[in-house]
Amino acid sequence: MTKATDFIPQEYTHEVTEKGNFQWSAPSNIALVKYWGKKENQIPANPSISFTLNNCKTITKLEFEPIKSTSENFSFDLFLDGKSKEDFKPKMQKFFERVEIYLPFLKDFHFAISTENTFPHSSGIASSASGMGAMAVNLMSIEKLFNPEMTEEYFWKKASFLARLGSGSACRSIKGSVVVWGETESVENSSDLFGVEFSETIHSNFQNYQDTILLVDKGEKVVSSTVGHELMHNHPFAKNRFEQAHENLAQMKQILIHGNLEKFVSLVESEALTLHAMMMTSMPYFILMKPNTLEIINKIWKFRQDTGVQVCFTLDAGANVHVLYPENDKEKVLQFIKNELIVYCQNQQYICDEIGSGAQKLN
Repeated sequence: MTKATDFIPQEYTHEVTEKGNFQWSAPSNIALVKYWGKKENQIPANPSISFTLNNCKTITKLEFEPIKSTSENFSFDLFLDGKSKEDFKPKMQKFFERVEIYLPFLKDFHFAISTENTFPHSSGIASSASGMGAMAVNLMSIEKLFNPEMTEEYFWKKASFLARLGSGSACRSIKGSVVVWGETESVENSSDLFGVEFSETIHSNFQNYQDTILLVDKGEKVVSSTVGHELMHNHPFAKNRFEQAHENLAQMKQILIHGNLEKFVSLVESEALTLHAMMMTSMPYFILMKPNTLEIINKIWKFRQDTGVQVCFTLDAGANVHVLYPENDKEKVLQFIKNELIVYCQNQQYICDEIGSGAQKLN
């Protein structure tokens, strides 16, 4: 079984004396079985399983240059869409502090981090997952220069491990179309330390599965996910919820193998509403859904009842709605979205996405 200490390098076989750069993209992901609540060091309180997205991604270029004398501090500049982004620096500083023991070369370089998103920034899509995912694979590319014998398996596993230390769900954005994070009996080799690719063959019903994201509210959330996770510590329903997540993940595994769309719909929607029920019953309690979120949910239910099309919704920790449906229903569902749902979106904005395959090297 892999331990965190397995990712602390012994000695590197090569030196890196030249400046260079890498560029990677990493996608966002949407959890089908949600994780809510975490322990120390970004360890999840319950397992989760997600679809990796394809179009909503962060593209990050990491330039590195050796520093003549080793600094006591991390040296980096951060740019978003070509502009210096000072308010992002504390989060990156914290990330570097967390991963330094696993990447001992960090203080030997000055880094220029240039990042951009393919989706509207602060639109309530998990940009920390894609952002930290892209950062992790870039840093692993540098480590591979120090250790060219590194295996591909180790590269991806450690990239997911590092991404988790930046943002928990980022570990599900590294590799694979369907990713499990969190130790659970129903999934072999599952781990709290990193995401693992779903190893079973996924039924053809879920190939190229579609996710259209309806941007209900692009404002900043009233309660951050970090605070929300912490409120699970003394939550009256936490124990039952964590047990339920294990059961639901075991069920989801069978659904993805056997292709039962009706069971998929009911489990995914139930998980989304359970996530928000946890928020509404914590102390202090809070609501992240908006009136338009509920309007959309009710419209989806009616459309499904009237047409028999197996379309469903899921939610992240926010007001926006992910509309999930099989590829062969794409035309009907998109028409329904245009006719009935975009009126509930901010500036009628929505994003068409689908299942992807994880991080990709761009240079």
